[in-house]
Amino acid sequence: MNLTHLDEKNRPKMVDVSQKESTTRVAVASGRIQMSQEAYDAIMTNTTKKGPVLQTAVVASIMAVKKTSELIPMCHPLLLSGINCDIEELPTLPGFKLFVTAKLNGQTGVEMEALTGVSVGLLTIYDMVKAIDKSMVISEVQLEKKSGGKSGEYLR
Repeated sequence: MNLTHLDEKNRPKMVDVSQKESTTRVAVASGRIQMSQEAYDAIMTNTTKKGPVLQTAVVASIMAVKKTSELIPMCHPLLLSGINCDIEELPTLPGFKLFVTAKLNGQTGVEMEALTGVSVGLLTIYDMVKAIDKSMVISEVQLEKKSGGKSGEYLR
């Protein structure tokens, strides 16, 4: 089996995508964070000591998407054309579900960027309310869908 991130001498390498066709590529990832009712209420009433939690998580997600190639060794630096974040309130959990969409016109996909954005956004929520609840659980970080490129469409 040929591994794409190893060269003929078994050394790590970043895949050469220069021969791949440029297409519009979109990836959507999501993840959840479950927390105590007290932590959820503090976020919803904007009474945490560290400021507006959900807005900060969105900014963190966007920053993480843009810095993915600095965090994941074999990811290409990308010229992103769009990043969108949406947070769904889950009062019965209690907690939140974060969605991140990354988009570009290029030669490689944006799945890792969307997944990284979700992960960092959820970690930001954790960081901002950990004084209230250290037992929060981050889970179900996953690719929801992707389009573009040779592998085409994927829908969970």
